Amino acid sequence: MTQATDYLATIQATVAKRDPHQPEFQEAVGNFLKTITPVFEAHPEYIKANILGRITEPERAIQFQVAWQDDAGNMQVNRGFRVQFNSAIGPYKGGLRFHPSVNLSIVKFLGFEQIFKNALTGLPIGGGKGGADFNPKGKSDAEIMRFCQSFMIELQRHIGLDLDVPAGDIGVGGREVGYLYGMYKRLRGAERGILTGKGLSYGGSLARPEATGYGLIYYTEAMLKENGKRLAGKKIVVSGAGNVATYAIEKAQAYGATVITASDSNGYVVDPTGIDVARLRRIKEVQRGRMSDYADVVPTATYYEGSVWDADLTYDVALPCATQNEIDATQAKRLIDAGVIAVAEGANMPSTPEAIAAYAQAGVYYGPAKAANAGGVAVSALEMSQDSRRMSDSFETVDGQLKQIMETLFAQSVAAAAEYGVPGDYMAGANIAGFTKVADAMFAQGW
Repeated sequence: MTQATDYLATIQATVAKRDPHQPEFQEAVGNFLKTITPVFEAHPEYIKANILGRITEPERAIQFQVAWQDDAGNMQVNRGFRVQFNSAIGPYKGGLRFHPSVNLSIVKFLGFEQIFKNALTGLPIGGGKGGADFNPKGKSDAEIMRFCQSFMIELQRHIGLDLDVPAGDIGVGGREVGYLYGMYKRLRGAERGILTGKGLSYGGSLARPEATGYGLIYYTEAMLKENGKRLAGKKIVVSGAGNVATYAIEKAQAYGATVITASDSNGYVVDPTGIDVARLRRIKEVQRGRMSDYADVVPTATYYEGSVWDADLTYDVALPCATQNEIDATQAKRLIDAGVIAVAEGANMPSTPEAIAAYAQAGVYYGPAKAANAGGVAVSALEMSQDSRRMSDSFETVDGQLKQIMETLFAQSVAAAAEYGVPGDYMAGANIAGFTKVADAMFAQGW
């Protein structure tokens, strides 16, 4: 073993020993460590300073009780989290996820990824994440409001404009952010920049709902263009039907591609003529319906139970936008057999390590989540800036900044991969570019 490989093996073993019951976090760290060896071979000072030992352990991990009253008058108890991972570049920044699967492992994996994602944007924000094992589905607006208010009563103790600025994630949309901000305002005053993803009437940013989906497409187009191809004329399969998927579909079709699928937790639709975004949004956002409802009103669409990645289809580009580990090795092989040339991740860690290895072996262009879905947090940081200036930028201004950020971070990933001897490896490039920025900031500040 070289000094670098020995050091990385020690870090992996330490994480495994310290957090044996956190598989998602261990997976995220493992994926990262596989790509970072060239950096430590070139910079032994990072080993001496044990930079990775400090980055893989959160600066702060907070767990708290969230007690709230349901509509029947019964008191319910959920578990809330906020993990503040690394603040070398700026205040902690990362979303809140409300979903039954949320636990410390998932919040830590998301927060760890957020460190490097935020660094890649070029904006002054550190990495953090949070959430609760609360399921908004099936709850009334009043129940969701009471939950959010109780959640914020505790969270407000741990956040601040220059400390930690949360945003939304799965299960936390504009409604939830509004309730969270309303309670924060009652407790701490009208600090408009304390949450991002707010409504336009109280400090939100134009283009924020679209940002992750649009950014994913800007990244994907840059990745294809780097390899002499374009999105125009391509057939695309998308998983998910939330904000990320919906706006990715919209922007991909604006680029001349045809998106033939959308999905939810029960199943997926295939529409060979292209997904009707207006109908999809009406069903999911207004009616709060299921994908089966889409097939009921769109005659060219067919609904199937199960995962879209098990579908027998032929297509060019895969955009997983649903959840972590939605594509395993078997599904990755099926995707490759379908003719896919590129995978770009709109969700966080949607591909298992075995799936990522399959992409590499097949020569599929792979855009990892920490780069490809950074558009959301980028525009969240732009929202913070607008709130500080007491100004609201136009949609075109924000969208233009988003496009530039996504194209720049892709270019930085390409350059980092080439500099460290792994040209064309966009995952390694993203990890290296994000990590070196954080590591250099830690060094500069004497951490």
